[in-house]
Amino acid sequence: MRRVVVVGADAAGMSAASQALRVAGGDLEVVACESTTHTSYSACGIPYWMAGDVPDGDALVARTAVEHRENGIDLRLRHEVTGLDLSAGEVEVHDHERSHTYRLGYDEVVLATGAEALLPDWARAGDAVLPVKTLDDGAAWRRIVAERRPACALVVGGGYIGVEVAESFARLGITTTLVTRGAEPMSSSFEPAMGALVRRALERLGVDVVTGTEVIALEPAGSDGVGARAACVGGVEYAADVVALGIGVRARTALAVGAGLAVGAHGGLVPDDRQVLADGVWAAGDCCEVWDRVLGEHWFVPLGTHANKAGRVAGTNLGGGSACFPGVVGTAITRAGDAEVARTGLLVEWARRAGRDAVSLTVESTTAAGYMPESDPMTVTAIGERGTGLLLGMQIVGGRGAGKRIDVAATALWNGMRADDVAMLDLAYAPPFSPVWDPVQIACRKLALEL
Repeated sequence: MRRVVVVGADAAGMSAASQALRVAGGDLEVVACESTTHTSYSACGIPYWMAGDVPDGDALVARTAVEHRENGIDLRLRHEVTGLDLSAGEVEVHDHERSHTYRLGYDEVVLATGAEALLPDWARAGDAVLPVKTLDDGAAWRRIVAERRPACALVVGGGYIGVEVAESFARLGITTTLVTRGAEPMSSSFEPAMGALVRRALERLGVDVVTGTEVIALEPAGSDGVGARAACVGGVEYAADVVALGIGVRARTALAVGAGLAVGAHGGLVPDDRQVLADGVWAAGDCCEVWDRVLGEHWFVPLGTHANKAGRVAGTNLGGGSACFPGVVGTAITRAGDAEVARTGLLVEWARRAGRDAVSLTVESTTAAGYMPESDPMTVTAIGERGTGLLLGMQIVGGRGAGKRIDVAATALWNGMRADDVAMLDLAYAPPFSPVWDPVQIACRKLALEL
């Protein structure tokens, strides 16, 4: 029987394992090794667990270890793959429970090692200084908040995780400061004016947003790190009982690199569209770069949506079927207090760097007809290419019902549509849901005049 060893048992790894068995039937043995005690969980839900919206960590688990084993996967938790021998077709595995290391042969191996949180040197100052990345992190934060009842928190990083965690702390009544080195929160994904709307939404929630700076040191007030003071650029110090780290992640590729496999320009593995990395080696998930259909190059975009899809593609092909991962357009959504925040496609800077003559246009509208009580403000920035008229990107910040409208733009980008095509789409209308011209279409209609 052909043996597939899967390294990593979260979204991509277990999607690959489950799909391979589903397609191959009984002709495949699948062994999945996971260094932690958790499998198949939603890391995106951790900030909402911290805030109390989710009752416990079990609610974030999509499929338990027992369920995976019942489906025929030989799942080995706390089994860390420490070496990959391509010539021998073996992995070296350390069983943490038994303090035992062994070698396991494979016919094919799937690398689904994920990504790891970036931790600056100063982040070693106490056990109340943690990232928000894993289920264990979420459990630690729940315990810290319940037991220590912090009065003030520092969130380092203004990306998706930083914004979500700052919101969670503020909703818990904790005085919260968010520090980001960007000119505005979410500056790596949004145009500056849209990032400013995110900042204002956080400020309405009571979060003190400090931009254009970064933490350079952390001085614990006590041996346990509680009451730490974060020294920021310019010499300004911010008191914090707890410090949450959300400064980004990097692809976890040490195993692959140690075996002589190459990484791409952004530090991730670069499999082909079937998720094949090398002869007998597959890769999927946050350890990989993905093909950006709009930008026309590989990019590091670690998201659970991509991981699940890429894992399914790898599993289909491993099981004897045929599938390809067609790429991404960079779609993402989150919430900052009363604002829904969403984006897809390119920023103006990215497009111009790639040689595209990019034009942006911003419109103010409402989520519903202006006379309806549920109507909230909504801002849309649309980006297109002069000459071709193509839509290149879109960003939305607004009230209830604003965010998921980004899916219209994402669909348009996926299919290479022009801005004037989007303006004339037959979208649903009724006063509680939209103005007669949807804000996405208003933005694209006005953008088309500039292209």
